[in-house]
Amino acid sequence: MVGTLRSTRSGIIDMPRYTATRSLLLLCALLGCAMVRAKGLDSTEQRIVRAADERQAQSLELLAEVVNIPSATENHAGVRKVGDVFARELAVLGFETRWVGQRAEVGRSGHLVAVHRGTRGKRLLLIGHLDTVLEGEPFRRDGNRAYGTGIADMKGGNVIIVEALRALHASGALKDRQVIVVFTGDEEDPGQPTSIARQALVEAAGQSDVALGFEGASPGVAVVGRRGIGSWRMQVTGRQAHSSGIFREEQGFGAIFEAARILDRFREELRQPNLTYNPSVILGGTTVTYDDAQKGGTAAGKTNVIAREARVAGDLRFLTAEQYAAATERMATIVADHLPQTSATIEFDLEYPSMAPTDGNYRVLAVLDGVSRDLGAGSVAAQDPGLRGAGDISFVCNGRLACLDGLGALGDEAHAPGEYLEVDSIAVQVRRAALLFHRLTR
Repeated sequence: MVGTLRSTRSGIIDMPRYTATRSLLLLCALLGCAMVRAKGLDSTEQRIVRAADERQAQSLELLAEVVNIPSATENHAGVRKVGDVFARELAVLGFETRWVGQRAEVGRSGHLVAVHRGTRGKRLLLIGHLDTVLEGEPFRRDGNRAYGTGIADMKGGNVIIVEALRALHASGALKDRQVIVVFTGDEEDPGQPTSIARQALVEAAGQSDVALGFEGASPGVAVVGRRGIGSWRMQVTGRQAHSSGIFREEQGFGAIFEAARILDRFREELRQPNLTYNPSVILGGTTVTYDDAQKGGTAAGKTNVIAREARVAGDLRFLTAEQYAAATERMATIVADHLPQTSATIEFDLEYPSMAPTDGNYRVLAVLDGVSRDLGAGSVAAQDPGLRGAGDISFVCNGRLACLDGLGALGDEAHAPGEYLEVDSIAVQVRRAALLFHRLTR
C-alpha cells in the first residue's frame, strides 16, 4: 500500500494515492484485456473472463449494498449484517456458510466462514474483513471514483473475492475445487486474546495450501511480506533528590535522563531494514500514572526535584520472527545497562505476527504476474514489505502456506472521510483474481 502511512490501532493503513495519469493507464489496461484475451488465455479462461465482464454492473450494486451498511468494529449488529449479505452471495455459488460468534469470547461480533468442497488442485484460503474503522458515509459515485466508508478497506476487496468466485462458478471452473473464504469481523480492532479471535482463521489455514489476502492493492505490485506489530512498555526509576545535586554519584541522573539515554541507544543501535521502534508516549516526574487501556496518564514534578519515575510506551514493527526476537533481546540488554542511581525494566507484547517473504509466496506472485501479463494488464512485482503494516493474513503465513496479499481494490483515504476506490479497477482485479484462482487450482 504505497503512499502516506497512517497509524491505526491494528496496524498501518497506507493506501496508494492515484493521479489522473495512473487512472488513464488503468483504463488502458482494462480495455486492453478484452483485445488480447484470446492471445494468452485458453478457452476455459476466456469463458471465465467473459463471465466476470458480464457482472460489472451487478458488482457495483453489491458494493453499494454493503457499503451502505454501517459496520464499525464495535457495531456488532452491522458487522453481522454485512456478513449475512456475503453469506447470501456465496451460498448461491455452492458454499456452506456459517457465522462464528465472538461476543462472549473476545467481545467482537464474529466471522463469516464459507467452504466450497472439492478435491482437485491447490486448496485456497481467501481472506477479507467485514468491519471498518469509521462508519456513516454512504455509497456515491462521481465519475471513475466510488466513495463510502470502508469501500477500499476493505468491502471492495470482499466484493472482488465474491465476483471472481462467481465467474469461476458460471464457467464451470469452480467444480470440485476446495475454497475457504474467511471474512473476519474485527480486523481493524482485533479481539483479545488473538489466539481465540483468530482461531477460525487458523483452522481454515490448516485445511489450505495457499492463502490470498484482498487488502487494498497498489498498481503493478502485490504483497509477499507484511510486517508484524509488537508493543513495549518501559518503566524507569531514579533517586528523588534536590535538583542541584543531579549528576553527583549519590544523587545520580534521575529517571528522565535515564529514559532519554535508553531511547537514544535504541535509535542508534537497532537500525536495520524493515525494523521500526517508535516511542509513542512518555511521562516523567516525581509522580507518574499510566493506563495501558487508555494509552495515557499523568505526570507531575517540581523543577527543583530530580525525577523519580518515567514511563514510556511504544510499538515495534518487524518482518520476521527472528528479527523480532533479536530486536527485543537487544532492547532488553540496553535497558539493563543503567546510569548511576537508576533502574529500568521493559515488557513486550506480540500483537500481530509478521508475514515473512518466502519462496512459496514468490511462486504465487509469479502465477499472478503471468495472469496479469496474459490479460494485457502489465506485470506484477513484489512490493517493498516495509510499506505494508499488519494484516489478518499474517496469522496463517507461518512458512507452511504460500501467501499473497494486496489483491483488493485500488483506492485511497482509508480510515478517513472521503474514502474511495477506482471503479475501473474492480473489473481488472476480478479478472486477475478469477484467473489466479483457476491457475492455482486446476
